[in-house]
Amino acid sequence: MPLTDSSIKAAKPKEKPYKLSDGYGLYLEIMPNGSKLWRLKYRHSEKEKRLALGAYPTVPLQKARQRREEARQLLADGIDPSSERQAAKQAQKAIKLTFEVLAREWYSYNAPRWAESTAYKAKLYLENDLIPAIGARAITNIARPDLVELVRKVEARGTLNAAGKIRQWLHQIFRYGLAKGVIEINPATDLNVVAAQAKAVRHHPHVGFADLPELLGKLEAVKIHLFTRCAIHLLMLTAVRPGELRAAPWSEFNLDTATWTIPKERMKARRPHAVPLPRQAVAILRQLKAISGGYALLFPGQQNPDRPMSENTINKALRLMGYEDRQTGHGFRHLLSTELNGRGYNRDWIERQLAHGDSDEIRDTYNHATYLEQRREMMQAWADSIDALCVSANVVSIKRKA
Repeated sequence: MPLTDSSIKAAKPKEKPYKLSDGYGLYLEIMPNGSKLWRLKYRHSEKEKRLALGAYPTVPLQKARQRREEARQLLADGIDPSSERQAAKQAQKAIKLTFEVLAREWYSYNAPRWAESTAYKAKLYLENDLIPAIGARAITNIARPDLVELVRKVEARGTLNAAGKIRQWLHQIFRYGLAKGVIEINPATDLNVVAAQAKAVRHHPHVGFADLPELLGKLEAVKIHLFTRCAIHLLMLTAVRPGELRAAPWSEFNLDTATWTIPKERMKARRPHAVPLPRQAVAILRQLKAISGGYALLFPGQQNPDRPMSENTINKALRLMGYEDRQTGHGFRHLLSTELNGRGYNRDWIERQLAHGDSDEIRDTYNHATYLEQRREMMQAWADSIDALCVSANVVSIKRKA
């Protein structure tokens, strides 16, 4: 017999749950604690299932029957009511999910796996470009034209490299949303198809080896902070990436063994890198130790010693010296590679000094040799050759003055 309000009210709890049927799969389950829960039993794809329809009296009898009929209509159309409900809940949740929430979750998930420099740049793009533009919008309401417009504004500033990075981050953020199931499509795919035409690729400019005496002479004459002068010298003597040098803590240096060990977390290739230090580099570091040794960082920031030297400092100093478009901090790596390859040094030694992986992926996977001692001799010879060149050109050498 169909249920009535009076029969439902009269139902008392028992030691175990029991059911009162209303027909067509709808029943009221009376729990030992006195709660009364509507359930619908049905079959879909040859499987028996249950669907919760709410609790009595919040959901009265007529409302429960209405929900039963809605579910039966879905079944008649070949739709599983449980799946439909889950999809509706997910859609409602996605409507409330903003781009900022998803982007910050994506960042928190990936940042521990990235090199420090990558995490820093991704955070910068999020805070400066992505979140201000679309952060408050629901993730499901963002379409491809919105993203094209965002990237166009970045391109209009002339920062095509930044625009490329932003396209990359957008693609990854929405891909993360796909994996979580909060969106159905990735609107950030193929944004590169409508990207502004990039200028011809220019490698980091660098002077030739014979031009170093002039560069060092100008470095001694220009009015810049001692830290900046020392940083440029160290880039020339070690060929590390500028970011690896700027953020270097004193704890990575062993001046007694003349070795700088950079942990994998700070390396682009995510593997530790041992840097042999020629005598000239050790002399500079000992000079710096007397100045910044009380801080954690080799080059503490002038405004905040807990933050490293600004990433623009080195290239700005080179521009002041008259080397704009002729030499960058990163360009010293190209200079060393060009010169040492020309001198016939083993290519593996040079590539390891530059912390490059092997272009042969299989060989790179299994070649764990660091060639530290061979590189130590090579880099000492490199530093000595700079000294010899400067002496012949009557320029103060790196060895004698940092």
